[in-house]
Amino acid sequence: MICVIFIVLEEPHLATFIQKPTSIEAAGQPPKSIEEFIGLVNSGTAAVSIARMKSPCGWSEPGQIPEFDEYTVVLQGTLHVHLKDADFDLAAGQAIIVKAGEWVQYSSPDPAGAEYFAVCIPAFSPQTVHRDGHE
Repeated sequence: MICVIFIVLEEPHLATFIQKPTSIEAAGQPPKSIEEFIGLVNSGTAAVSIARMKSPCGWSEPGQIPEFDEYTVVLQGTLHVHLKDADFDLAAGQAIIVKAGEWVQYSSPDPAGAEYFAVCIPAFSPQTVHRDGHE
């Protein structure tokens, strides 16, 4: 007896077009805007997330110890980054890398707030951010 097996492979797409971001509820007060372009919610991408954040003056979120590296680039305003042993005030055109496992707290003290992009590797998820008081 001869058995022939055919395997049909779909041709992979070389690119994924993202028409628009998805708004995601943010932690902290007063509320900030998160628009995820690439990540678990908007594109089903687990390897990386890329999101634009807009935080008003006075916004602060709980501290966290994420399981992902976070690369942040400030576009406008000032983003305050508080680590266990250092503080940074990032202005437009500046960036910071916070490694997985490092405690960090973000806030926007500037009267104009802050607008910035955050890139997380692997992608951000509520289960891997580990915010203070939420375990």
